[in-house]
Parts: sequence; C-alpha cells; structure tokens
Amino acid sequence: MVGVRGVSGGMAAGKGRPARGSAGGFSLGTTSSPGAAATQGAGPAQAAGLLALQEYAPVAERDARAHKRGAALLRSLSDLQLGLLGGGVDLARLRALAALVPGDEASDPALAAAIAAIRLRARVELARHGLDAASSSD
Repeated sequence: MVGVRGVSGGMAAGKGRPARGSAGGFSLGTTSSPGAAATQGAGPAQAAGLLALQEYAPVAERDARAHKRGAALLRSLSDLQLGLLGGGVDLARLRALAALVPGDEASDPALAAAIAAIRLRARVELARHGLDAASSSD
C-alpha cells in the first residue's frame, strides 16, 4: 500500500522508502502563463456563449417544424398513392400536397437531406398531374 505525502511523491506505507515514479513529482506552483491564471476561477459569461445559447432554441424549433412538415408530406404522398390505387386523383389532395412543399430548411444536415428528398418526390408527383409547386426553392 502506498501512502501519499504531499504533492511531490508517495511513500510506501510502513517502509520509509519512496514509491517508484516519484522523481520529478507534480507541483502546483505559480505559473508565469497568463492563460493559466484566467482558468482558475469562474469568470463572467462571454457574449458569444450567450448568443450561442440563444441560437440553440430556434435551431431546435426549426428542425422540429421541418420534421413535422416532412411527416405531413409523407402522409400526403401516401394519401395520393392510395387515391391513385383506388382509380382517381383528388385535386384537393394535390393542392394540399403543393401547399406543404415550401417551408424552412432544417439546420441538421441529415434531416435537411431527407426533407429535400421528400420535397423532390412531392414536386415530381405534382408535375405528373400538371400542378406546380412554384414557391418551392429546392
């Protein structure tokens, strides 16, 4: 068993000799580096950190809206598919699909790519039936 004596090294309990690896021990002396002194205490909040925290909520909200819109687009495309399998195309469904195509982009790259693919599929279906999602930016 090794006992700790100070910061510079350890001594074997009851043996009186230094433990291995104690040469050049660790010390918390004063440093001449101004950066080390700045990290010792809690400082005031930085403006950039506060702005980053404020930006986090809108990013999450934008991603949530994009996710909901993507899910609505998929439901609308599924409804259109069921209508086509039933033998007819409902113009109201096509207009509802066209209304869902435009919207804010997601900030998450994977979500943005998925939404872009869904929007492209919706625009293809709209073009097949003679409607245009003119306000779409993809």
